This record gives sequence, structure tokens and C-alpha cells, in this order.
Amino acid sequence: MQIKVWGMSSSGNCHKVKLILDYLKIPYQWIETDTRHKATQTEEFRKMNANARVPLVQLEDGTYLPESNAILYYFAQGTAFWPQDKLSQARVLQWMFFEQYDHEPRLAVNRAIQSIFNTIAERRAEYDANFPKGYKALSVMENHLRATAEAGQGKPWFGAASASIADIALYAYTHVADQGGFSLADYPHIRAWLGEMERLPGHSRMTAS
Repeated sequence: MQIKVWGMSSSGNCHKVKLILDYLKIPYQWIETDTRHKATQTEEFRKMNANARVPLVQLEDGTYLPESNAILYYFAQGTAFWPQDKLSQARVLQWMFFEQYDHEPRLAVNRAIQSIFNTIAERRAEYDANFPKGYKALSVMENHLRATAEAGQGKPWFGAASASIADIALYAYTHVADQGGFSLADYPHIRAWLGEMERLPGHSRMTAS
């Protein structure tokens, strides 16, 4: 049985799954699932994922696995995207937790408001309030990448010595930050890191739709 992925192409969380599968050259069937039209609210979908969200993966044995970062972890096991030493593994998880708690709620939400749902007028206060916290998250990333570069530790990544699932998680909404009103003009190390990500074989960018 081929792996199936229910995902929305304009969703960064879904794009994470596409990236890890494409990087690893794992065959899969993509099932476009547009949450704007309540595609995940059906009884059929809720039987697959009671939380009624995408991305959702069905593994070869028929098991369903939701949540983007959990999916990244599953497929990264035994590959270069998951480091072998315990401290690097913890660092990778550290950045993945950061992505979910400090990064995604600002950059992804503003992108959804501005470019996916076009609801700035209705959500102006929330949209504006996300900018200070979003730029703070970007500064945390920039400072880490700068410090790593200045220490001469090779190409700067998040948590490991090479690209990991933390980089995939953070890439998803960072590379489309402008679609949520964020500018990366003052973040040269982030821009350089995005360039390194985009040189990985099998890479693709995401656009609003």
C-alpha cells in the first residue's frame, strides 16, 4: 500500500510533509484537502483524524498519523535528517518546539490572515499584535545562525551539524514570511540559510493559493 498524504498545498505544516518525503524520495499519493471548504469536517475524515486537521498521513500498513512535526520525526528516523547523538536530537526537538510555540503562531497566522483567508479587516488587532512577537522569533533564529557562523562550525543549521527536521519545520513558514507581512531584509543569516535549504535535492517552495 502506498503512503497517502491528505494536505492543503498552501499550508506550511502540510508542506513540511511534502519536503521530507521528497527529500527522501519516498513515493506517496497527495490528496488535496482544502480546509477553507470544510474538507476535514466530514464524518469520513474525522474517522481518520478526530482532530479534523491536515496534514494527515496513512502509512503503508494503513495506520493514520497526524501532526506535521510528528510526521517529520517518523520519516526522519534512520536518515540524515535525524542526528545520532542524544544532545543533537534534543537540540533538534528544542527548535521544533520553538517553531510551534513562538514562530508558527505569529508567521503562519499572519500569512493565513493576509494571504490565505484575506481577513485582515476582521482580524486587524490580532494581525498587528503578531508582528513584535514574530520579529522576536526571527531574531532568535538570526542570532543562532550568526553565532554558529562566527564560531566556524560549518554551515549553520538548527540543532544539528547538517540539515534536520528542525530546519524543515522552520523553513515552512519562514520562506513565505512576506506573505504575512514580515520582511527578512534585516535577517541576512536567515536568508542565507533559506538558500542552503533550497539547494537540497528534491526541494520545493510553497506559494499562497
